[in-house]
Amino acid sequence: MLRQRIIEIKDGQAGNPAARMAHPLDLTIFEGEQVAVVGDNAAGKTRLVESLTGTIPIQGTALRYDFSPSPLRLVSENIKYIAFRDTYDGADNNYYLQKRWNRQDIDDDTPTAGALLDKFIITLSSGELRKFQLTRTLLSMPRVLVLDNPFIGLDASTRDSLSELLGSLAGSLGLLLILVLPRPDAIPGFITHVIPVEGMEVLPKVTKEEFLSNVSNDLSPRHFPVRDAILSFPGRDLSTEPFYPKDQHPEIVRCSGITIRYGDRTILKDFDWTVHEGERWALTGENGSGKSTLLSLVCADNPQGYACDISLFGHKRGTGESIWEIKRHIGYVSPEMHRAYLKNIPALDIVASGLFDTVGLFMHPTEAQLDTCREWMLVFGIAALAGRPYLQLSSGEQRLCLLARAFVKDPELLILDEPMHGLDLRHSALVKDLIDAFMERAHKTLVMVTHYESELPSCIDRRLTLKRN
Repeated sequence: MLRQRIIEIKDGQAGNPAARMAHPLDLTIFEGEQVAVVGDNAAGKTRLVESLTGTIPIQGTALRYDFSPSPLRLVSENIKYIAFRDTYDGADNNYYLQKRWNRQDIDDDTPTAGALLDKFIITLSSGELRKFQLTRTLLSMPRVLVLDNPFIGLDASTRDSLSELLGSLAGSLGLLLILVLPRPDAIPGFITHVIPVEGMEVLPKVTKEEFLSNVSNDLSPRHFPVRDAILSFPGRDLSTEPFYPKDQHPEIVRCSGITIRYGDRTILKDFDWTVHEGERWALTGENGSGKSTLLSLVCADNPQGYACDISLFGHKRGTGESIWEIKRHIGYVSPEMHRAYLKNIPALDIVASGLFDTVGLFMHPTEAQLDTCREWMLVFGIAALAGRPYLQLSSGEQRLCLLARAFVKDPELLILDEPMHGLDLRHSALVKDLIDAFMERAHKTLVMVTHYESELPSCIDRRLTLKRN
């Protein structure tokens, strides 16, 4: 009995040479298969999926679909694609870094429905956003659903729930799921086949079991000794910095009796927390427990911080300090920053913007400052991307640029909110090594959020777990 060929491409080549894979595509996805496209950052996963879904036009008649028994006629009706950058609704051209924390700027945003009717899209946690986006898409009854990095930013319980939900939907709705994943350990149980992608080359489709049996655990060698390079960088002279406290083991962050509410929902209640210089904190908790809200207070991005008892670097908030004096000492990366950073400027300029704490580069760095930026890009393995437009990079390459941006000014407080979002295993291991090496430098303090225990660097010596109210 012949199996239905839902998507079939024979000797397929993109019409635009800049969008082509290394070789013409030959691939068939059959009814009953559930597929993961797996490969390292910048391997070509998104380019492959966009070729299969028709987003990248393919020459001639090489690409064919059979969506039966779907009554929908158009490819755009039968194939829906949810990408990581769509999390806060890609149609929102007015999104900016602090928007999630500024309630007055989101009063006109579209409210969600059902159990989330009382909340706005922009205020939802990562898990809530993922569920809302999935529900909204499934209402259109697609035959094929492509999910790019569906599990990043989700706590373990939510990842398991989403995986179970997707497997159930695939079985009950006859839905073909194509998941785009940067690492083999993210492949859920319901997946039957894997399409490996390496260096813009699509390897033959194999069963999940065959793929996992051949996965290499070798994450070395490094391109050069990371620790030696980082420890050799010159340090900042804090003796001339009036904003930084001079006492031994000073308080970097102090929160006393903090309560944060949005509408009827309390995010943090009577919360106390003190971080001293040299401490390395892991901040954990389920989605919606207030981790990102807490970090927004520390980074001076949340306007409610001015009504709270918060001291940063020994200075009480709202006593005359400027936001730039605060940010000068903080290196920061987060999913919100990745979502907001839509500047199509060279990757080198993205990194350089960290010297001035701006989204975009509006000042002219000195040649010495640009050399420092290049050195950090070399450490992160992205030196070759310096002249490439940021929005033309893969999501993983963009994340590495934003990480280099966080480190480039040698900050005293490093705040990393899900820093390894979308990174493959090799780059995740590299970032862990970088964090460990950086924390060996003088006057360094770390607060890091992750939902994956394996992503925590070995330097972590303290934990704070938030509970959802």
